[in-house]
Amino acid sequence: MNFPADLKYTKDHEWVKITGDEALVGITDFAQHELGDIVYVDVNTIGETVDKEAVFGTVEAVKTVSDLFMPLSGEVLEVNKDIDSAPESVNSDPYGKGWLIKIKLSNPSEVSELLNADDYKKLIGA
Repeated sequence: MNFPADLKYTKDHEWVKITGDEALVGITDFAQHELGDIVYVDVNTIGETVDKEAVFGTVEAVKTVSDLFMPLSGEVLEVNKDIDSAPESVNSDPYGKGWLIKIKLSNPSEVSELLNADDYKKLIGA
C-alpha cells in the first residue's frame, strides 16, 4: 500500500494535501482497499463550513456505505466532478484522480493534530 510522505492523515482514513490555506481531501489507499469497489461518492456540502470530524459525505462500495469525516474545519469549495462518472478512480488512484473535495481551512492550527505517514502506518499496522 502507498502512503505518500507529503500528505497528512486522519485516524478515520482520510488524507489531506495542504497548499496554503486550502487543502485537497480524499480517502487513503488502505480505506479504498478495505471498502472494495467504490460505485458512488455522495458529497452535498459544497459552500458549507463543516467542523473537523463532522460527516461531509458518504462513499458507497459494493459491500457497504461509509461516512466521510472532515479532517480539518473548513468550507467545502469544490467536489471532484470526475468521480461522478468514474468513482472507480478512488480505488485506482486515491491520491491523484480520486481526490474527493477541496476545502478552505478555517482553523489552520488543526493541521498539527493530523498524522504523518509513519504514524498512520502504525495506526493501521502496516
